[in-house]
Amino acid sequence: MAMLLLIPLLMFSISYSISPSEAFSSQPGICYGQLGDNLPPPKESIQLIKSLKAKRVKIYDANPEILHALQNTNLQVSIMVPNEIISNISSNQTLADHWVLTNVVPFYPQTLIRYLLVGNEITSSTPNTTWPHLVPAIRRIKHSLKTFRIRKLKVGTSSAMDILETSSPPSNAAFRKDITEPVIKPLLRFLNRTKSFFFLDVYPFFAWSSDPTNINLDYALFESMNVTVTDPGSGLVYTNLFDQMVDAVYFAMKRVGFPDVRIFIAETGWPNGGDIDQIGANTYNAATYNRNFVKKVMRKPDVGTPARPGSALPSFFFALFNENLKPGPGTERHFGLLNPNGSRVYDIDLSGRTPESEFRPLAPPENNVPFKGRIWCVVARRDNETALAAALSYACSQGNRTCDSIRPGNACFKPNSLFWHASYAFSSYWAQFKKIGGTCYFNGLATQTAKDPSFGSCKFPSVTL
Repeated sequence: MAMLLLIPLLMFSISYSISPSEAFSSQPGICYGQLGDNLPPPKESIQLIKSLKAKRVKIYDANPEILHALQNTNLQVSIMVPNEIISNISSNQTLADHWVLTNVVPFYPQTLIRYLLVGNEITSSTPNTTWPHLVPAIRRIKHSLKTFRIRKLKVGTSSAMDILETSSPPSNAAFRKDITEPVIKPLLRFLNRTKSFFFLDVYPFFAWSSDPTNINLDYALFESMNVTVTDPGSGLVYTNLFDQMVDAVYFAMKRVGFPDVRIFIAETGWPNGGDIDQIGANTYNAATYNRNFVKKVMRKPDVGTPARPGSALPSFFFALFNENLKPGPGTERHFGLLNPNGSRVYDIDLSGRTPESEFRPLAPPENNVPFKGRIWCVVARRDNETALAAALSYACSQGNRTCDSIRPGNACFKPNSLFWHASYAFSSYWAQFKKIGGTCYFNGLATQTAKDPSFGSCKFPSVTL
């Protein structure tokens, strides 16, 4: 999931329609990530997915245990070719054939594999040496499917919003210059020819949280009653941030000559928790956004977006579980509809049929405004001393006198314990490097706290917000 966003906001008049023969269900699916050491086994997870009344499930590989568990479930399935082998597949049809023979043929059609994504957010997460190989790899995978007479799969790749160089107003949106010719145009040409989708990851949370002063929270949560944004170039009026972001991509596609390629929301959602310094990541906002998204896409007739009114938007929510091994800021580990034990973080029905009055009440949000004060970074887990010692060593080796205070004889040397020394080192490291991208994570060993861990003459460095 890329957290790169594009916005100042404002905004568009194109008419667009999809013929009835191309109609498909708008009932959302769910992304089933596996980056957790405490998640239920696949068979149990599939039952949980069905209990949420999801229409589809997306996995980030082609895990055979999961694909077996999905047999005869009537859940449409999206699988993925991993980023690491894209370059090799792009120039080797035999390798592409082998991948399909191994990962699709044994399960199809008992498992309803309907979408095959070649890579995940390639232009965000891989070196640019991979980019030219993406579309050739997609073509080879498509050829392999034909070889094995598998014709119902839509092949594509998922992209984050950072594919756009400009996005506001939507009518002025354009793809990044570095990827337009080598990646985007060939990709759109393939999608248009094969009647596939432009798979797009859309996260209003990241756009709003990057500029909460100028972007209204209710506008981001589909809750705005009197907040609208008008595109001066198109005259289109927006009542929510999601539509604005999606339409920016529609206009960018039109700008390069492919106005008719359909969009599939490969990921969307809102985090139910995060770090102290992450605004708006809470259960209330997550439930509000996701429930409202269900209402939007399940409305009949289809509402689409201002640029494509009446068009269905197939989608996947991110994600099934809160995944405790996801790296990065705390929000990354808090996008789940479910806790790892299978309980619901909040009530939701992806069919949209359950009235909200039947859902349990939500706790009011407490972090919808930026945190003001000091934050420290301390040890969160003591169960792996080897990893903790390695993290301590890393923190101390990166900065300018980062760990001087915990050397023998200095103010923070005592108590002479790995826990206290690592906590000091983490705080010191984060205080030095946060502004240039340093995080309080250390492979899950660290956490933020607003409680000052300083003691006696030992003063822990902190980040002040």
